[in-house]
Amino acid sequence: MPSRKFADGEVVRGRWPGSALYYEVEILSHDSNSQLYTVKYKDGTEFELKENDIKPLTSFRQKKSGSTSSSPSRRRGSRSRSRSRSRSRSPGRPPKSSRRSVSASHPAEVKEMRKEVLEVKLTPLVLPFGNSINRYNGEPEYRERNDMPHKNTQEKFHLSEESSYISTQYTLRPRREETKLKEIDAKEEKIVTKAPPSLRTFEVKAAQKQDLEFGGVPGAFLIMLGLPVFLFLLLLMCKQKDPSLLNFPPPLPALYELWETRVFGVYILWFFVQALFYLLPIGKVVEGTPLTDGRRLKYRLNGFYAFLLTSAIIGASLFRGVTLHYVYDHFLQLALAAIVFSVLLSVYLYVRALRAPWDELSPASSGNAIYDFFIGRELNPRIGSFDLKYFCELRPGLIGWVVINLVMLLTEMKLQDRATPSLAMILVNSFQLLYVVDALWNEEAVLTTMDITHDGFGFMLAFGDLVWVPFIYSFQAFYLLHHPNEVSWPVASLIIALKLCGYVIFRCANAQKNAFRKNPTDPKLAHLKTIHTSTGKNLLVSGWWGFVRHPNYLGDLIMALAWSLPCGFKHVLPYFYVIYFAVLLVHREARDERQCKRKYGVAWEKYCQRVPYRIFPYVY
Repeated sequence: MPSRKFADGEVVRGRWPGSALYYEVEILSHDSNSQLYTVKYKDGTEFELKENDIKPLTSFRQKKSGSTSSSPSRRRGSRSRSRSRSRSRSPGRPPKSSRRSVSASHPAEVKEMRKEVLEVKLTPLVLPFGNSINRYNGEPEYRERNDMPHKNTQEKFHLSEESSYISTQYTLRPRREETKLKEIDAKEEKIVTKAPPSLRTFEVKAAQKQDLEFGGVPGAFLIMLGLPVFLFLLLLMCKQKDPSLLNFPPPLPALYELWETRVFGVYILWFFVQALFYLLPIGKVVEGTPLTDGRRLKYRLNGFYAFLLTSAIIGASLFRGVTLHYVYDHFLQLALAAIVFSVLLSVYLYVRALRAPWDELSPASSGNAIYDFFIGRELNPRIGSFDLKYFCELRPGLIGWVVINLVMLLTEMKLQDRATPSLAMILVNSFQLLYVVDALWNEEAVLTTMDITHDGFGFMLAFGDLVWVPFIYSFQAFYLLHHPNEVSWPVASLIIALKLCGYVIFRCANAQKNAFRKNPTDPKLAHLKTIHTSTGKNLLVSGWWGFVRHPNYLGDLIMALAWSLPCGFKHVLPYFYVIYFAVLLVHREARDERQCKRKYGVAWEKYCQRVPYRIFPYVY
């Protein structure tokens, strides 16, 4: 096997792929199998290059020579302008110092210089597009930016090796030609910047149309129509004395019975109280993942404080004799109010996104009105510093889930005339409370999720965060209220053990991932094995992430099963959440696979060979 010529960390010149231009790069690593070097350019771009596309810096150095200028004005400041003068001089005419040194040099040197004349094929500058992606449950930290040329013209001319020694921020064009092209660049940049999102490049549109998920436009349309109906059918089935499939469909109430303006006002009040807590200047401020323009948005982490404030207000209300039975009495009305609010919010988000610059749109957006309304058009919609998507991700829905569980517990004691809640209700409330507290305590992890970095904010996330989470995730407590189930302590002990097992897998896997992401060189992580990728990132292939590709998904599913087991086995209805969650995670895992394969390429194939199991051990 041939030995490598360049060492890691060495600064050399690397050829830009698709051109004859060489730029200063740093050697990051070398693959002995493919004999490719992973190099990093000054702008942060990383590529894999062959050895013959890399040259040492010494082969590009200019020879020193004195100035031949006799004009005082030209001699003035010659030290500061010498580089720009040599760069801007016509490539076909060598510098004066070069002409003089050539005439006086050895003929062999002249012959060698003529031999090394390079034909340079200039390619235009490129515009970045794309954004970071990642998910709370172990997805990649960010997506590489895709560079797309915005000009079709190319120019060829001959350039001696001496004048090819340039910095990355300069071009090799003649001065007049360079000035004209700069004017064209400025005009094109102005046109691209002011162009509406619908005029984005054909390459981006084609890629996005091929990547439409959830069944594309028809699937998105059916999901938006079907989810609200399905939600009400589940809740109505649960309220029946016998919620078996034989009694489907349940009796449907009249629409006027489901809508109350006062209940809608209560929901609006809940939403804006949580928004007020979000604006409180408490909690640390952190930066999110890089955007397409390199910016990092700032986020205040005070979700756990909002939960404590909400708990204090509810506790004080109960102490003063305020009953929460109103929430149970108007549960269906509250669900309809949340649906209406999520739809109105989605309409607002879509309308405002029509005026958003194209570089602020979601990578998942397609240009189709129906699909973009569903998936979300704008990536980070903000009103001032108030981030709408980030706020809805954890606050109203997740904290509302805990409040609804508490309401069901208190209502069970009242309706069933109990001095204490049932053991099954206590288990469900405790398990899900731990899950919510864990999410709020580790709030920073949500900033690297696919929801924040890839998907836009549209109906999918608005409905999911504000409706689906509080009214479906609390389904076990709602079921136990209408269909009590007595659980013995031995059975409860087994369920608790299962819950703790799932939580340990979930939390340890996420903790290991987050620690490695923050500081891969941490001595505590030195025992972990990794696979290096062309993006500069490493993929974990040991520890929890060497067990299966998504150990946190495995922990999540185990916990979901533990939430449903206290409901018993009389009906399949309380296990709907486990079935739904399994389908959700399998679909999300498939999305992760596609994106990671595009991002990491060969390295991801090696990773899949090392870690063949996706979510479940011994299940490919």
